[in-house]
Amino acid sequence: MSVADDTTTRPADGGANAEQGATASTAPAANRNRDRVDLSAVKVVPTRHWFRWVFGAVVVFVVAQLIWTLFTNDKYDWGTFGQYFFSETVVNGLVLTLQLTVGATVIGFGLGILLAAGRLSKSWILSSASWAYIWFFRSVPLVVQLVVWYNLGYLFPQIGLGTPFTYDFWIVQVDTVTLISQMAAAFLGLGLHQAAYSAEIIRGGLLSVDSGQLEAAGALGLPRRVRFFRIVLPQAARSIIPNAANEVISLVKGASVVFVIALPELFYAVQVIYNRNSRVIPLLIVAVVWYTIVVTLLSIGQYYLERHYAKGSVRVLPPTPLQRARHWTRVQWARLGDGDPAAVPATTSTPDPTRSTDRRAR
Repeated sequence: MSVADDTTTRPADGGANAEQGATASTAPAANRNRDRVDLSAVKVVPTRHWFRWVFGAVVVFVVAQLIWTLFTNDKYDWGTFGQYFFSETVVNGLVLTLQLTVGATVIGFGLGILLAAGRLSKSWILSSASWAYIWFFRSVPLVVQLVVWYNLGYLFPQIGLGTPFTYDFWIVQVDTVTLISQMAAAFLGLGLHQAAYSAEIIRGGLLSVDSGQLEAAGALGLPRRVRFFRIVLPQAARSIIPNAANEVISLVKGASVVFVIALPELFYAVQVIYNRNSRVIPLLIVAVVWYTIVVTLLSIGQYYLERHYAKGSVRVLPPTPLQRARHWTRVQWARLGDGDPAAVPATTSTPDPTRSTDRRAR
């Protein structure tokens, strides 16, 4: 009888415990639901960046003040600016500046590649000779180099080929003054000076590539030419292009130093004009605007080159300014044809401008 009582009373006790456990488990859940905050009712207060606002206001004020002076100060003499901006003398000076820039860039980076290879060579003779060249041409000011090349005929009246360690040029002999003209002196001075800086830029870019890349390529049995052009160079270009473009841009403005040998490049042409008519500021603005246009075009080219060689370093390429403009135009055009402008971004199928259009990146 006692056994039966035990068997009949135990389920009742278990049921009571289950009910208590269920009540205990639902109580914290109810408390959590009661303590939960409705985030939609919370007022979001953005962080106030007082220093940004203050400095931003100062910048806007300064820019507005400058723009105001451009329209109210008669001393700018915009009529003279328009008169000489496309004048033959200024345009010829601009063309000469571009020719000097292109020639010095070709000479500088062509010789810079050889110097960089010499610096990385295991031959101490080539490495020392390359280092000495870079040390010397970075030590001597560019103006001095231009003047020396222009007056090289004073030091060597004739140059040529003949018996070594003598001045007996029985094979070929030319007058130095005839061979090295103003233009040749400018190309030599700018190009050889630029080569010293280009060599270090190229060497730094090659050294930035991890040595493990070469080791892995060598383990795969790839030829040295393939290793360099397919593995090393694309990765080194990410470091070389920004610095190289900066040097080219500096050459555009640095070419103005050839005025010391009386070459009529852009700045020299402007100087000649304002020395005659005393319109200094308008003519200097002419030079500034032309330099700005050239540098802007070079900067655009630099942007797209950097973006091209960044394909292997980022998963998704950022959209170009042109892609952003097209996306913005499509969105605005779609809003014009929709009654509810706020619903257009959610309903249109305009692709996200942050997505890369490059198939290789995918």
